[in-house]
Amino acid sequence: MTLPNRLVIATRESPLALWQANYVKARLEALYPALQVELLGMTTQGDRILDVTLNKIGGKGLFVKELEAAIEEGRADLAVHSMKDVPMVLPEGFTLAAIGEREDPRDAFVSNQYDSLDQLSAGCIVGTSSLRRESQLRARFPHLVIKPLRGNVGTRLSKLDAGEYDAIILAAAGLIRLGLSSRIKSAISPGDSLPSPGQGALGIEIRSDREDLKALLAPLNHPATAACVTAERSLSRRLGGSCQIPLGAFAEEDDGFLRLRAFIANPDGSDIIYAEGNGSLAAANGLGLQVAELLCTEGATEILKNLAAAAAAE
Repeated sequence: MTLPNRLVIATRESPLALWQANYVKARLEALYPALQVELLGMTTQGDRILDVTLNKIGGKGLFVKELEAAIEEGRADLAVHSMKDVPMVLPEGFTLAAIGEREDPRDAFVSNQYDSLDQLSAGCIVGTSSLRRESQLRARFPHLVIKPLRGNVGTRLSKLDAGEYDAIILAAAGLIRLGLSSRIKSAISPGDSLPSPGQGALGIEIRSDREDLKALLAPLNHPATAACVTAERSLSRRLGGSCQIPLGAFAEEDDGFLRLRAFIANPDGSDIIYAEGNGSLAAANGLGLQVAELLCTEGATEILKNLAAAAAAE
């Protein structure tokens, strides 16, 4: 098989997306010194619409559609994504060729006045962009005011610094990758805030018929992270996971085995249901399905019906 001598990476133009694309570019150039790697910067619909929460405008797929179009049209060979932004079902003809080693998967508490969520008093305003975070916050801290927060990392921090919020919740991985770890007042343990499926991991998407790219990108795949993300996404896919559903799933690997924890809830934090299971790396997909069925047994099906009815009524 002849490997390509030039690659184009499609990427969003936010600082974090560019960091991720440049990271993959550097890894590829280190592996293949003769390879020429270029970036194709793009603005997606999700980047353009900032005054509405994602669950109201179609979800996380709005961050990847334009990148996939560039690949399909031959303007790019691959796209680099935060795995938490990748829809659970890829379009026909696309595949994830590699999932890189995970950065810190936890949610981060960021504030200029407080050190942790426990310090926030009644009426304090917390900004978050996800129903997953919102539902867990409302369940643990019903006295707080939760308000939507959109925009790239810099925009969100600027809104905090302008006094619009007392605290905001962001993914720790993004702050660390941008050299902003000093803004993290405390990392929230998965036991208190289960992460989004794939949070902290990078995925590389290509056309599924590009066998040459599969071979070229194979060294970038991190098997343990890939197994964890597979289990998380399998669970989420089974439950129809999207921005419209308050759902978290987090798998950890230890000595060849996975522990998968997950929850689903109503947006207001009521009827929050947890489940967990264990399995081998090789059975990651099945583990996700197993824990999803446990959630359904405990009442997830009813929550999903209520969410669907509420969405249809809007």
